[in-house]
Amino acid sequence: MESAEVKKWVIFFLGILCAIIIANALSNLIMAYSGMNGWVNFVVSFVLYAVLFFAILYLLEKLLGIEFFGFGRT
Repeated sequence: MESAEVKKWVIFFLGILCAIIIANALSNLIMAYSGMNGWVNFVVSFVLYAVLFFAILYLLEKLLGIEFFGFGRT
């Protein structure tokens, strides 16, 4: 494997990891202040996490020029 390919995959996984960590921290912080309990907390937290995760990936794509899910786009 060429070093450019390895670098591409490392950046890809680091970007995903950063998005996971940031989305998790933000969703936990927001849910801590919301005061929800039980299954409503679980559902809202999951949806909020998903929205934040994909929003952060989108921002990383636009700001840093990293393509996460291009599906063959050039």
